[in-house]
Parts: sequence; C-alpha cells; structure tokens
Amino acid sequence: MPVYVYEAVEPGKGCEKCRSGFEVSQSIKDDRLAACPECGAKIQRIIQAPGLAHSKTDLHYRAKRAGFHSLKRVNRGEYEKMY
Repeated sequence: MPVYVYEAVEPGKGCEKCRSGFEVSQSIKDDRLAACPECGAKIQRIIQAPGLAHSKTDLHYRAKRAGFHSLKRVNRGEYEKMY
C-alpha cells in the first residue's frame, strides 16, 4: 500500500502531529483524509516524489555510505575507483 503524507491546512493550527506532518498507509482506492485523527483539524495530502529504491545513483550512494566504493571499467581488465 502507498504511504501518503498529510499536514494541517492552516499553519499554527491543530496538534503537534498534524502541524509537523504525518504518514498514513492507505489503499489507492481509499478516500483522502479530511481531518486529523487526533485533534480533528483540517488536513491536506502533500504531494511527494516517489521513492526509487533501485536506481543506479541510489545504489551507488548507499554503497558509498556503507564504506564501499564503485569501480569504473577503463580497459579490458582495468578498473579505477569512482568517487
């Protein structure tokens, strides 16, 4: 199921949860939430970029963060580090 982010429509109104934004796992067929489940304040769904977990740049970033490095093929049998 997709995860949607909601936040309060009016800044400064509502509880801490809806002022800072919260995530809800919903089916695509479910209606949007109109009110915060905790305080009842009016909320709206926030459009966010999709998570592309298997993109080449993401894999390179995760490997680098884990202490590994990538190799780039220069010639047959020759490789150099990519930074």
